[in-house]
Amino acid sequence: MNDRKLHRALKNRHIQLIALGGAVGTGLFLGTGSAIFLAGPSVLVGYAIVGFLAFLIMRQLGEMMTEEPQAGSFSYFAYKYWGDFAGFLAGWNYWILYVMVSISELTAVAAYMQFWFPELPTWISALIFFVIINIINFSTVKVFGEVEFWFSIIKISAIIAMIIFGLYILFINTSLVPDATIKNLWEAPIGMDGKSGFFANGLYGLVIAIPIIMFSFGGLELVGIAAAEADNPKKTIPKATNQVLFRILVFYIGTIAVLLSLYHWSNLTKESSPFTLIFTDIGFKHVAGILNFVILTAALSVFNSGVYATSRMLFGLSYQGNAPKVFSKLNIRAVPTAAMGLAALLTFMVVPLNYFLPNWNEAFKQAMSVVVAALVINWAMISLAHLFFRKNKDKNGVKTLFPTILYPFGNYLCLAFVVFVLVVMATPNFGMFYSVLAVPIWIVFVYSLYIIFKKKKYNLWKLKL
Repeated sequence: MNDRKLHRALKNRHIQLIALGGAVGTGLFLGTGSAIFLAGPSVLVGYAIVGFLAFLIMRQLGEMMTEEPQAGSFSYFAYKYWGDFAGFLAGWNYWILYVMVSISELTAVAAYMQFWFPELPTWISALIFFVIINIINFSTVKVFGEVEFWFSIIKISAIIAMIIFGLYILFINTSLVPDATIKNLWEAPIGMDGKSGFFANGLYGLVIAIPIIMFSFGGLELVGIAAAEADNPKKTIPKATNQVLFRILVFYIGTIAVLLSLYHWSNLTKESSPFTLIFTDIGFKHVAGILNFVILTAALSVFNSGVYATSRMLFGLSYQGNAPKVFSKLNIRAVPTAAMGLAALLTFMVVPLNYFLPNWNEAFKQAMSVVVAALVINWAMISLAHLFFRKNKDKNGVKTLFPTILYPFGNYLCLAFVVFVLVVMATPNFGMFYSVLAVPIWIVFVYSLYIIFKKKKYNLWKLKL
């Protein structure tokens, strides 16, 4: 075992933009189309509900990470305050979650490239960007932070500009898009038989859109991973966490409300990004091209974060004694290369996946269903770990620096929500039943691995990070 440690090289601006950018990815730009197709304008309610619960989850994680900014994020707290297997499951589930996120994001990248190169096979695009992003992450954490900083600047600036441009059309220069009106949120277009009503597909449409909406919020926990390499986590983590609610309101609810006002939702398809489709159809093809570049950047940003997250989580698991020793080794630049290599090996499955499923929408759907199932476990583990964490702190009379809101009611609310999502996913004809079935199978499989590791005595828990 070497004595190198992770470098605290991520500055405040890195952490803020990593947290900010974590809310803006394929879930917003591509997954939104499927959610709108199912729920209609009431998708806004769905984003508000899931967004609020995501904020509660982030506050729970933020309280723990501010108090003890350690490698391994919430798996560290599950291990320390809940139990050995809890930490093992939390860490490995998050690891496989981000492997699948990486696969889904690269699949989306390949889809976005077809906007300009429709004849280019998706597997080639996926392979090219797989190599580029991995090279970036094999450098120092500061390089990762800088790349992610600028990725986030691009996509956030574009979204704000798009909202302003949309509001300009709606309220100042309506002649640019004659059919644009806020009434599109509850009425059918004039002279058309399109579906109308805010709950156009009923309450059922909103309910079955919830798992897809949940996928959109899968990157928010990244700030917990980055805490171990933040130069001032007790200041930056609370600030980044509190911004989550604002990001949800602006980037999701605000953006979608503007888009659905510009263009009636019934004209959208679940296969396409509503962002590029809307601006192409209303006559702003150059804007659509720019937006496609931004969307491509957003997907690369999330994949970039995925490579970082999987390597740091596996590094933390190794230090806990929940993974082989080799994954806690760092190179001279303080990068866990072995941990990164294992994630890269599995993520490379995106290439044959896109080769054998050239219909990128089907490949993306399969990857997304696994991500949502893993995300359900992930959110449940955070809330449960936080309950044990607070029980310990309260018992010892410790007042935490960044206490969460609505404790413990918020925790139980989040746990009830994840059960609800699993029930919805198991609904016949929804297409995610096997993902739900895989959850208990996955937990049993992880428990089997846990037993093997404990017998092998990879116990490094007492080593200080």
